[in-house]
Amino acid sequence: MNELQDLFLDELADLLYAENLLVKALPKMAKSAKEPALKKAFQTHTEETKKQVARIKGVFASFGEKVKSKKCMAMTGLIEEGAEIIEEWKDSPAGDAALISAAQKAEHYEIASYGCLCTWAKLLGNKKALTLLKQTINEEELTDKKLSQIAESVANLEAEQPEEQPRKKSGSRKKTAKK
Repeated sequence: MNELQDLFLDELADLLYAENLLVKALPKMAKSAKEPALKKAFQTHTEETKKQVARIKGVFASFGEKVKSKKCMAMTGLIEEGAEIIEEWKDSPAGDAALISAAQKAEHYEIASYGCLCTWAKLLGNKKALTLLKQTINEEELTDKKLSQIAESVANLEAEQPEEQPRKKSGSRKKTAKK
């Protein structure tokens, strides 16, 4: 079980980095959102994410370990992609739908990661860690559902409306591979 605990702590450090990235990215997404419900969802999740960071620190403590962070390449990529989406679609009626897509990619990554940590905390017999992690995964799942509801009720309807002026394309996401 020592190797599983090492893996657990390594993944926890990865998630701490990821959550700290989101604490910085979510306010930018809120600022970019046009739909008030989406703006509020991002603002609410920013505050939840700050609490999730604190919970991760509590999980480290429950193992008697020092808090550490490890660069999360997956979330780094998702945040970079989200920034491109914000820039590319900012003047489009589909802008909020694009923001929701970027946000849900991050949420799904977090749900998968927290799911593994919950399983491992249970296998390692750490009930305190499991309780803290379950609280966070529940928040992530609720946020994902809330984003889906916003997408269905507002953002996608706006995206279907024809644009008055053509959208200026940045082309940054449409790069083709060099031969």
